[in-house]
Amino acid sequence: MSTRFAPSAYALLRIMAGLLFAIHGSQKILGWPASNMHPPLASLPGIAGIIELVCGLLIAVGLFANWAAFLASGEMAVAFFKAHFSVADWNPVTNKGETSVLYCFIFLFIWAYGSGIWSIDSALRRNRKSTSGR
Repeated sequence: MSTRFAPSAYALLRIMAGLLFAIHGSQKILGWPASNMHPPLASLPGIAGIIELVCGLLIAVGLFANWAAFLASGEMAVAFFKAHFSVADWNPVTNKGETSVLYCFIFLFIWAYGSGIWSIDSALRRNRKSTSGR
């Protein structure tokens, strides 16, 4: 098995997961794309929308991606247990919580792994090393 493409594949996973997550927030906060959701910003869906939009964009561009992913992972855990999980139907496939669980664990991996290549964090680290003379 070749690991040659692993950094690029990880970067694509981080970017796409971040962008898709940001779209969920964009629907709640901006009404785009095609959404009639406009929750008050101080409500639970409003706060979720802000987290999704901001953290999704930070994850996608790779700026503080590990901390944004940690917050997003927690939000998805809360979303699963608050909106999908019940004693009678705990199965994510049948209670429609599969997406929340998947996002939760993808973001947990991003938190543990970091921004990786093709990220602002990576560019900042390279810039710091080149200016420090090392």
